[in-house]
Amino acid sequence: MENFVMFNPVKLHFGKGVTDKIGNITSEYGKKVLLVTGQGSAKASGAWDQVMARLKEAELDVTEFSGIKSNPIIEDVDKAAAKAREINADVIVALGGGSVIDSAKIISLAAKYDGPAWDIVVDKHKPTEAIPLIAVLTLAATGTEMNPAAVVQNNCLQAKKGYGNKLIYPKHSFLDPSFTLTVSRDYTAYGIVDLIAHSLEAWFGHGEASLTDRFTAAVIREAMKHGPELLSDLNNYDLRARIMFAATCALNGMTVYGKKHQDWGVHTIGHCLSVLYDVPHGASLSIAYPAWLKLQKERIPKRIQELGNVLFETNSVDDTIHKTEYLFKGLGSPVSLKEAGIDISDEPAKEKLKKVMMKNKVSGLVHKLDEKDYDKLLELME
Repeated sequence: MENFVMFNPVKLHFGKGVTDKIGNITSEYGKKVLLVTGQGSAKASGAWDQVMARLKEAELDVTEFSGIKSNPIIEDVDKAAAKAREINADVIVALGGGSVIDSAKIISLAAKYDGPAWDIVVDKHKPTEAIPLIAVLTLAATGTEMNPAAVVQNNCLQAKKGYGNKLIYPKHSFLDPSFTLTVSRDYTAYGIVDLIAHSLEAWFGHGEASLTDRFTAAVIREAMKHGPELLSDLNNYDLRARIMFAATCALNGMTVYGKKHQDWGVHTIGHCLSVLYDVPHGASLSIAYPAWLKLQKERIPKRIQELGNVLFETNSVDDTIHKTEYLFKGLGSPVSLKEAGIDISDEPAKEKLKKVMMKNKVSGLVHKLDEKDYDKLLELME
């Protein structure tokens, strides 16, 4: 096992009605609140009404910045950071899914900086302070509610990057599964894919930690069991709760303790699909993961075989890959570009995507990828 430090300062409030406390808790950080929201789903679910009521009851001065996209863009981060500076925000409340919370994390840093937020994402500027952040989750997927990471894209540069900083751990995160009851079947499925993909990035990371591996496999099995059940019964609170907790556990540190790091190669592939075609994040991962496994099957057969053994009770590498692909397909998420309505059958289309992969330096932290691998992956994803 690798040496590690176990640290997670997020106070997580989980269950029905937990946002009843949000007004009093938010007031501990000040009176002026920037409320960051998406494109209307929080209002449709009733989450917006409940949260706003509690904030108003606590006599907080709330200014809303709405319209964060599902693949969040840096322009919105800059606009929201400017708004936070304008109102001299004491605290940020992020109400939404991973894109909203990720954006709010960068906003919390950018509001303390006079330059463009992208400087922070590419480490040109090293922040030393952040506005306190409180998260209210409305989509079970990314795990951002309990980690110090964020992803945002720059469409002008055709780049999508992840960023990490301990300053952006939320102070409190509120997870009420009832806020996810109105999430569509497609986006529920994409969230399930996302939590599985996060677990797989840990599984194929660097280092040997048997207990951590067993926990990682348990998270995936939880999604395998309850994901299909939920997709057949979208109004089931208990199933929503199980998937919500699994998504948090997939990326709150528990799947990497004792390892040096996760791989993240598949995510870098998926980010290119989101930048170029605006593919939903989870859908980009269900397209990329089977292709990546096929590329790696002769390079890391033992590790793929171990995955198959714990998830599917098979010792066959090919069977493991097939069953992983079938798992994503069974959830209703695309497993090829064609299924996502993207045609790269001609050379110009392939070259366009390959150039974006090169620009984003697609590779894993453990399992490195080069231009020849890009060609093979394009063929396998097609």
